[in-house]
Amino acid sequence: MTDPTPADAPRKVAPANRAETGPFDESEANPVRPYIDLGGIKILPREGLNLRLEVEEQTKRIVAVGLDYADSTLQVQPFAAPRSAGLWEETREQIRQQIRQQGGRVEEREGPLGPELLAEVPVVSGPDSTAGKRLARFIGVDGPRWFLRGVIGGAATSDVEAAAKVEDLFRSIVVVRGGSPMPPRDLIPLRMPATPGSA
Repeated sequence: MTDPTPADAPRKVAPANRAETGPFDESEANPVRPYIDLGGIKILPREGLNLRLEVEEQTKRIVAVGLDYADSTLQVQPFAAPRSAGLWEETREQIRQQIRQQGGRVEEREGPLGPELLAEVPVVSGPDSTAGKRLARFIGVDGPRWFLRGVIGGAATSDVEAAAKVEDLFRSIVVVRGGSPMPPRDLIPLRMPATPGSA
């Protein structure tokens, strides 16, 4: 029997105990927990968590979920992935190139969820367009047939306590890949929560 995975396929990158500690696949999630259902992902509500949906202007489709928590921001996006190969290795390389093209600095380090990127991204703000730098942590986990990407900003880029809270929030996310075929790297569709006020 031949292995359908080519030897050079990118390996999956995820914490060794991901199935127990998250981020979770829908098949691993606790069915009795009161998740906020956003289609491609489910979020566990918690005290002090504020949820924003990021919408693409032209298409009006939801392209990311923004979570404000512990004086930090966490933007998450779920993507379809091949069953046998991961996307995080390749995605990290793309992020590295993008940040360097923007004139930013980026370093790879081993974080609690595996390899992550810590980046200094140039930001132009204000009427006098003064350029500043914003710290961002890029995290990612390859799951079964999905890849969950997170971008952390605010206190959790440097403060250990805030970082632990935001990492815990990321780990509590459930990815709902669904059974329909999707090309790898396609965003798993996101939607508004079903009941008004549930977020």
